[in-house]
Amino acid sequence: QVQLVESGGGLAHPGGSLRLSCVASGCTFRQTAMSWYRQAPGKEREVVAFIRSTGEYTNYSDLVKDRFTISRDNAKNTLYLKMNSLRPEDTAVYFCTKHLWAHGGRATDWGQGAQVTVFS
Repeated sequence: QVQLVESGGGLAHPGGSLRLSCVASGCTFRQTAMSWYRQAPGKEREVVAFIRSTGEYTNYSDLVKDRFTISRDNAKNTLYLKMNSLRPEDTAVYFCTKHLWAHGGRATDWGQGAQVTVFS
């Protein structure tokens, strides 16, 4: 059974930084693409960043491009999201997601989410 466990959420001021981690188990992590999604109160879930299995390709939402960095350590089965220059509109629950294939495909598993709150 696949398990994705996020950590590293919390409170930050505008302009601050946080780093999210997601540890995967029960799957061949190094062979699957991964993403971070987020969902703000009253809004639909949206994709934030995507990374292929080897990390050679990444893609970002325009809302976070140049501020957030997705990365992975396949030796540790861990996905990361470094968030810089945080804004109040980045406040959301952030979810780690596993995809079907090394280069993408549909999302097959989700973590429980990590709350990120940015406030003045």
